[in-house]
Amino acid sequence: MIVPMSRVRLLGPREQLDPTIALLQDLGLVHLAAPPDQPALRPYQLSPAALRRHRTLRRVLVDTEVALAGLANPPPPRTPAGPLTLPAWARQAHRVRRELARLTEQETALGEEQALLARYHGFLDAFEALLRAQGAAPGAMMFHVVLRADQAGAIPQLREALDQLLQGSAAVFTQRLTTGETAMLLLVPRSAAGQVERLLAQSRVQEVPVPAGYGSSLSKAIPRMREREARIPVELGGIRRERDRLRRQHGAELARARAVLRDRLLQLEALPLSRTTAHAFVLDGWLPTAAQNRLAHALQDRLGTAVVTETVAREQWGAEAPVVLRNPRLFRPFEVLTAMLPLPRYGSLDPTPFVAVFFPMFFGLMLGDVGYGLVLAILALLVRARAAPASVRRAIAEVAGAGAAFAVVFGVLFGEYFGDLGRRVLDLHPLWMDRKEAVLPFLGLAVALGLVHILLGLVLGVLSTARSHPRQAAGRGLSAVMIVLIVLALLAAVEVLPHGLLTPMVIALLVAFPILVVVEGIIAPVELLATLGHVLSYTRIMALGTASVMLAIVANQMVGAMGSVVVGVLFALLFHLVNFALGLFSPTIHALRLHYVEFFGTFFSPGGERYRPLAHWSPRLAAEPPPTRSPA
Repeated sequence: MIVPMSRVRLLGPREQLDPTIALLQDLGLVHLAAPPDQPALRPYQLSPAALRRHRTLRRVLVDTEVALAGLANPPPPRTPAGPLTLPAWARQAHRVRRELARLTEQETALGEEQALLARYHGFLDAFEALLRAQGAAPGAMMFHVVLRADQAGAIPQLREALDQLLQGSAAVFTQRLTTGETAMLLLVPRSAAGQVERLLAQSRVQEVPVPAGYGSSLSKAIPRMREREARIPVELGGIRRERDRLRRQHGAELARARAVLRDRLLQLEALPLSRTTAHAFVLDGWLPTAAQNRLAHALQDRLGTAVVTETVAREQWGAEAPVVLRNPRLFRPFEVLTAMLPLPRYGSLDPTPFVAVFFPMFFGLMLGDVGYGLVLAILALLVRARAAPASVRRAIAEVAGAGAAFAVVFGVLFGEYFGDLGRRVLDLHPLWMDRKEAVLPFLGLAVALGLVHILLGLVLGVLSTARSHPRQAAGRGLSAVMIVLIVLALLAAVEVLPHGLLTPMVIALLVAFPILVVVEGIIAPVELLATLGHVLSYTRIMALGTASVMLAIVANQMVGAMGSVVVGVLFALLFHLVNFALGLFSPTIHALRLHYVEFFGTFFSPGGERYRPLAHWSPRLAAEPPPTRSPA
């Protein structure tokens, strides 16, 4: 349900404005809103000093946020938010940010060097082996060459060209690399170095370049590169230890600073929402009606009679109240599905209870397998156990658990245990219907559920618009009646119902149709046809459910069709895994579509503003969507 809200107005001496805002922040109940403009009231203007303070707080907060991001999971604050020690925090945040920048720069440079050495690693192994094999060669010039795999055929021609050029004074050593390339070490007289360079250029063979800072030749650079390969992990470990030291030494205090800075910024940014005179202030806000006494008692306890409250009459609200959802514990996790769309407008219907009933039912009908349902239940329990209370992850796990429960129930009714495995092994038969054979009954079930779902939506539409838009409510009511009449006429035509009912149903339709046109206009027939099309859209439940069971059966048949039992079992498991993944994704998407498009389209009124009370900042609230439940 949508929690009833009240608009309250706080009035008091101007010097009590700051303490009042601080109190509201402590309570975390009031969603602030600007009071209506009046000639005697002026919008609050931050003083130049307050504006400078705001800029200073923002600048220090940015440094603090950057520092905390670099510290990665800092410890929680040691003490609650206390006095504002802005200069000390500014110096601390700047110092930590500078140190982290230095460490990050070093870490980046070492990472790049490590990646460079990794590219040379295979070359180094090969050339080291070649150097050991050829021994000392005083006065010789070394060329280190790597030939691609497609250049390996050119090695004999290159040897021949070197022999002709240097009359046999060149030594050539080669070694095949694991990459398919070939490392080649050339030893030539120093006086012939220029000729060899030109020959290599003509042959489109390039010498391995020596990385900057490692010496003039690869043979001299190899020891240095080997040393750096061993040294870099040690230096990276030192950087990690230094960052851990900064986290232990400064993380908790910087986390406290962030909370205090954000709280103070929230207070400063709340001030312009007030209206003032020379001596007084006016501040408006929304809060759950049930929390009004709590606000009044808190004002009395902290500020005495200096600040008073009054309830603003509904006709003077000037805007819709923000939306707060409050549902029973069983339905509450499904608020995460409602919140995926814009919230319902204040005063309209909260669809969460209906989503909580129909979404897992549709999901379970489409998945409809005991084995898959139990696997999903286990996964949901594991995610729920690791999720924080009241978190989105926990809500999603509980929604998945409800869907798994329906999948198990329908799986028993359909006799599906990883497809037909239960029937093959344990002789477990359907208690209701066999989905792979009872296609028409399953189709009828899907359409019947769609009919109930759409009619429920039309009834809810009538209830939600009866007062504000009676003509629209009458049109939706007539549409519901006509859909029922059409269904009864069709059932009578095929003699599911007595054939004598056909004529009365047709007459009733002929009478209702012109009334519908008068009420809703010429567009009424189109909207009626669209609604009937929405009912037929529920056939996707049958299509996806039948596809799921057929794929599971095919997976089981692979065990005996692959020739080898082991190979067959592996392929069957892989196919079941794919089918399970599809069984999670497709039913979820289509069940949501049936709600968001077909069901919500009949009554849902989006556009509600989210309830955002002035409250103390916390990392948990920053990481998750603002609350949609009442804190009262």
